[in-house]
This record gives sequence, structure tokens and C-alpha cells, in this order.
Amino acid sequence: MLPQKLGEILTKQGLIRPDQLQQALQESAKNKQKLGTTIIALGFLKDSQILRALEKQFSVPGVDVSQFEIDQSVLTLVGRDFCEKQSVIPISKAGTTLVVAFSDPGNLQTRDDLRFITKFKIQPVVSTDHSISLAIEKYYGALNQSQIDFNKSDGTDTDVESVSASTVDVGEVNATDAPIVRFVNSILVEAIRRKASDIHFEPYEKKFRVRLRIDGNLIEAASPPISSGPAISARIKIMSKMDIAEKRRPQDGRLKIKLAKENREMDFRVNTIPTLFGEKVVMRLLDKSNLQLDMTKLGFEEDDLKLFKEKIAMPQGMILITGPTGSGKTVTVYSALSELNQGDVNISTAEDPIEFNLEGINQVQMNKDIDLDFAEALRAFLRQDPDIIMVGEIRDLETAEISFKAASTGHLVVSTLHTNDAPTTVTRLTEMGVASYLITSCVNLVVAQRLVGRVCESCKEPIQVPEQTLLNIGVPKADIPKYTLFKGKGCSTCNGTGIKGRLAIFELMPMTSKIKEMVLKNASAAELRNACRELGLKTLRRSALLKLMRGQTTIEEVLNASVRDDGL
Repeated sequence: MLPQKLGEILTKQGLIRPDQLQQALQESAKNKQKLGTTIIALGFLKDSQILRALEKQFSVPGVDVSQFEIDQSVLTLVGRDFCEKQSVIPISKAGTTLVVAFSDPGNLQTRDDLRFITKFKIQPVVSTDHSISLAIEKYYGALNQSQIDFNKSDGTDTDVESVSASTVDVGEVNATDAPIVRFVNSILVEAIRRKASDIHFEPYEKKFRVRLRIDGNLIEAASPPISSGPAISARIKIMSKMDIAEKRRPQDGRLKIKLAKENREMDFRVNTIPTLFGEKVVMRLLDKSNLQLDMTKLGFEEDDLKLFKEKIAMPQGMILITGPTGSGKTVTVYSALSELNQGDVNISTAEDPIEFNLEGINQVQMNKDIDLDFAEALRAFLRQDPDIIMVGEIRDLETAEISFKAASTGHLVVSTLHTNDAPTTVTRLTEMGVASYLITSCVNLVVAQRLVGRVCESCKEPIQVPEQTLLNIGVPKADIPKYTLFKGKGCSTCNGTGIKGRLAIFELMPMTSKIKEMVLKNASAAELRNACRELGLKTLRRSALLKLMRGQTTIEEVLNASVRDDGL
């Protein structure tokens, strides 16, 4: 049976006269508003009276969400844009059920969309459009309100004391620029405080959004007016010493800000790229305070750490750290260099870009404008009496050849590649044109790594999963009793995700006599992978399962970061 119409309910209850209803219907059609919203706007009824009628109409409980206290962990499950478009707001959760306030609980499509977005069962309650709008502004608007008000001209209320690329003083901007300045500064501050790794400023046809990458996930932080997009891009380009007039080509820059209240500095690496509807800007946060240089805290298993330290202590040869972008390779490389950085060694690095300044190490920034690339820097290093050389990335045969030459002539070379696992690194080098005998004679160790999300300690709770699930991800049947699984239910500490921070997993492949023999016979990556398993070497999946067994990560994170040892 179809629900009664709201107008019929109100007239039957004697809350509104037929002529008032007719007027409200006409006004509602004219302004394209819901009838209840129009009746309230016309002053015929109060919000609470409409709410009681909506309860009767949809036969679900009514809630005045504008007076409801909603936890942040619940709000992060659904984006502001969706809430505003569909006139809904999540208000609480219990177990696998999410309670959501609807202005129209009869909209089954919206329920299905929410179920898909949140992975929760949806329990609807009803509220008025007006109450939901107030609640959205109250909770989702908190960040935006602190970040941007384009009607105010005072830009001094910021935690940013100074900005430097060329040292820009926040206090010296003029009144017309102040709102944009305040917005950009507050986004930077928010990203720092929420421990984001990246900030995305994204222009689209009908909106402009700002997203933060936190623990590997992109979370929408703000939606300023679309008209402000060019001004925001221009402000960031000025701060980063880029060409403000050049909008047709990608640009790179850097900036540093100082937080006055916290007496803290933060470096940002900035990149712009032209898109269909304007320039997209991505800022990478380079927080030296979070740079983990203690190798014992990187996530190595005890035996793997011993092997890693043994190999980097060798006087010559090559250490290769591999993995996709964002897998933590830079931290591992810097930790190795920090371990090796003693007073009696000369360390030189070729980087693009230099992410962190390391005291006592000669770091060289690549510059394509003057033809200073990895190969050219390496040639210069060999004339600088080096002991240890770090190459940011081996991208081509020329760089590879010089790196291997250095490794074979009494130098320790540390470098990175983008490969999926350790065995694939060997085939990648051979495909690049590196001779097999050079690989076997120079490479000491190949390390593949990934990052997995760490279960939030503030809201973790034990969970039960079917035995078959563990078998499917590669857990041996005999080991299943050893596994105690946890999952974060979501809280304000982890922004409702259940994940707080990340852990590294590693796959180490030393160049043993058997591996060398296979490389010289041009063995495939699959054959090398099988040989590693026979030698008892830990794969990425095995490393991830050890973290899972200790309750440090989740099955979902294991699946996202690794494949089964049998490739399934």
C-alpha cells in the first residue's frame, strides 16, 4: 500500500486548512521544494509538526537531527555531497547497522546506494529537510567554516605563521586575497593535523573539491565554490615559486610552512597539471618528524632485518628496493643510508625529488632543464671519491649500466625500481638490457615491499571468520588456531575507517648460488619465485599473514597488498 500523501495527513489532523495546502502546493511546485519545507517556510506549521506527520506517512521513527549529537566516525562513512543531494545524514551505527535520517525514507534507490557506499545495513528514520540541512551544515560544515569564508576580508586568523619557498608572509597579503589565503592555509594545517600524506585540489565541471589521503584512503575535506578554483591554484603556485601564468604545462615546486602555535615546520612537494576544467594541484606532505630512520621499527621480521643489515654492510655491490609508488621505498632507503652514515664514509645521492634533508649526506637534485639526470649525476659521483651511492630510481639502460659499473668497482649502490615483487626485478633488469652476469655479480639483495593498514588500537575488536576464508588467503590449515583476527569498528581517532597508520611488509631475495644459477640460465620470474619458496624465503603474502596473525592488520588489507604464493 502506498503511503498517504503528506498534505492529506495534515488536513485530516486539522493542522492545515485546504486553502493553505493549495497555496503550499503551488509554492512548492514553483520553487521545486518538498511540500513540508514549503509549509514551514510559509509559517503555516513548525518543523516538529511536519516531523510528526512524516512519521505517520512513512511509518518509521522521526528524529530532529539538528539537535542530535553525531559522532565523527559515523559522518566519515558518507560524503557531504551525497548527503546534500539526497537529503540524508548518517546519525549512528551499531554493529553492521547504520542508522540514517531521510527526508524521504521511501526512496529505495538511495537506501541501496548507501548500502553499497558504506557496506552497512541501513536502518531508516525520518527527519525534515530543514533539520537535515542544519545538521549537514553543523557537522560537515565545521571544517569548511574554519577554512573559508569568501565574504570576509581579514586573513590573519590562521595557525600558519609563515610560508617559505621564497618566504611569503601571511600577514602581508592584501584584503582581496585574504579569504583564499586563509582557505589554503587552513587546508594545509588540517592536512598536517590529520597526518595526511597528500592533498588533492580537484576542479570539475560543476564542483571543486579538496581531498586528503589519510592512511592510504582519499577522504573529502572541503568543497569550496567552483569559481574559487583558479584563485586557489594561483595561491599555491605563488607559494611554491611556480610560474603563475603557465597553465598549459605541468609544473613542480616546493614550499615550507611554519605552524606558529606548535613551533613546527612542514615541507610540501607540489605538482600541478592542466585538466579539462582547470589545474589540478597535488601536494605531498614531507614530515621529517614522521620519517622512521630506525631500521628496527620499519616492520622487518627479526631474521629479515638481520639479513638486510648484513647485506647493506657489504663494502660493494647493489641493494635494490622495489615496489609501486607509495609503498614506502623512500623510508626504507633513507633508513639504510642513516645506518650507513658514519664519519668515515662518503655518501652521495641522486634524487628526483629530494624528499628529506639528511645531515652528513651529499644530496643532489635532478634537473632536466640543465640535462642533469641520474646518469649524468652518477658519472660525476664516480669522480667524487664515493663510498656509497644512492640512485633515486633506475629508469633506463644508461642509468642501469653506470649503476652496475659503480657496484662492480668497489662502491655500494642503493637504488629503487618499480616492480611488483623481488623475482620480477631480475626480469625487469634483463628486459632493460642489463647482462645476466652483471646482475649475478653485483646485486647483493632485492627487497620488495608494500604498505598495509594498521588496525586502529582505539576501536579494534576481535572478529570471527570462517576457516575457509583463511585457507583461501593462503593460511596453512595447521596454523589457523594461531590466528586471532581484529577489525576496527570505526571511531573519531581513525576517521571512522577502522585503520590508523600503516605497516610495511617485505619480501627479501638474496642473490644465493641457486638464484644466480637460474638468472644466468635466463629463468622466468615465475621460476625464480618458485625457487625462493623452496629456499624458505618469505613472500609478500607470507609477511602480510604474519601481521594478520598478530592482529595488526585485516584480511582486506592483506588481499589489497599481496597475492597468494601460488599466484591465485
